[in-house]
Amino acid sequence: MPTAPLYRRLAHHYRSAIEAGSLQPGVRMPSLRSLMRLHDISLSTALQMCRQLETEGWAEARDRSGYFVRWPQRLHMVPMDEPPAGQRPDPAQYVGIHTRVSDFVTRRRQAKVKPYLDLSIARAAPQLYPAEELRMALTRALRHHPEMLAGVPPQQGERQFRSVLAQRAVGAGMTLSPDDVLVTNGCIEALNLALRAVAQPGDTIAVESPTFYGLLQVLESLGLRALEIPTSPQSGLSIEALTLALDTYDDIKAVVLVPHLQNPLGSVMPDAHKARLVALCETRGLAVIEDDTYSELVDVDAPPRALKAWDTTGNVIHCASLHKVLAPGLRLGWITAGRWQARVEMLKYTQTRNNEALAQLGAGHFMATGAYDRHLRRLRSFLAVQRERTAEAVARYFPAQTRLNLPNGGLQLWVELPHQRASADVFDAALREGILVAPGLLFSNSSRFDHCLRINCGWPYDDGIDRALKRLGGIVAG
Repeated sequence: MPTAPLYRRLAHHYRSAIEAGSLQPGVRMPSLRSLMRLHDISLSTALQMCRQLETEGWAEARDRSGYFVRWPQRLHMVPMDEPPAGQRPDPAQYVGIHTRVSDFVTRRRQAKVKPYLDLSIARAAPQLYPAEELRMALTRALRHHPEMLAGVPPQQGERQFRSVLAQRAVGAGMTLSPDDVLVTNGCIEALNLALRAVAQPGDTIAVESPTFYGLLQVLESLGLRALEIPTSPQSGLSIEALTLALDTYDDIKAVVLVPHLQNPLGSVMPDAHKARLVALCETRGLAVIEDDTYSELVDVDAPPRALKAWDTTGNVIHCASLHKVLAPGLRLGWITAGRWQARVEMLKYTQTRNNEALAQLGAGHFMATGAYDRHLRRLRSFLAVQRERTAEAVARYFPAQTRLNLPNGGLQLWVELPHQRASADVFDAALREGILVAPGLLFSNSSRFDHCLRINCGWPYDDGIDRALKRLGGIVAG
């Protein structure tokens, strides 16, 4: 573009660098002063160049921080519908899901005997986690505390690790002491403990719809009944629908929800909704169990406020883990259970006793440094590129009228197939070609989401993923 103004030629140069991967989303652009020096241009030209990139979607301006690289959203898809208002909960949803999920897990494992591409599991690629830094942190912890291998870890967990968690909780609006934190074997044990503390077999638990199939399995294994509450792709669980459910049924003991990057929708609940939900549940005597596994993957500068931040009576049980954000192999989770804390601690003691200490000490040392926040910023930047490129591929290769929710962070996309295309049939056909996806029928006890797919975006986008999504689009088209 030799005849274009200088600022446009420079903008084209930087756009090409972003497209080639030389400049990654989330990275700070050179300052205006640096651009003036690098390209021998005026301040006006440097500013025009940055504004051109911002207009095209390749950069974003942040207050008092300068310009940062981003990947533009160029999707042209039909937006997902909100759940119908005033929908009465259906008792038929109580039907168990364990057999369906077991069949899916078994077939996914069997697929690993041949070449396959796994787009079904919500996890980032191994190279996106700080494995070497964690190895060094674990080595240091063992060198400084060799006695841990022959000792008995504290029942609540290593205090240094719990102190780091309590300190970081301040950023999410929570006021915790280390003694309020109980370390668990991932978030799934934390949810088990929370449910056992507040409910008995036969009780009803309100859950989001759709929801993570692992939660439905947990409820079934504990003899609890799941009542599905309509959930918005944008704002999360419907407070109006939950209120209607509480007016209809008198045996609901708790509500379990993921307020940030809900699995599978990817919705983020606004603060005003969080405050209303906590107040409603406190008034109605309904325990709130918060699964906060994904909050550190939300694309915001400051951590989103937890539901627990609005809790003044101990009615919110906060559960979280490092499984998705730091180290899937460490299985480190925790729970702060409010007024059920003593009961949860005893249930943990009777169920699994103490967690091993080495992982806690290593993770605690790493999280106490700036390296952890740098890792999170880098991870969010990579995931942003992978989500948007995956979404663009879905828009390009899937049939018209496919709907897609593009979340503001996280590891996955929720795709609604046109013409009520059965996700079970798509799963079967894709599996035969070595492509694994998570069919929508897993995310509800009913079949209302059988025309949806959850697609993982945790793997760096490459030609192999592009070919798989193109083939998947062909399968959906039938």
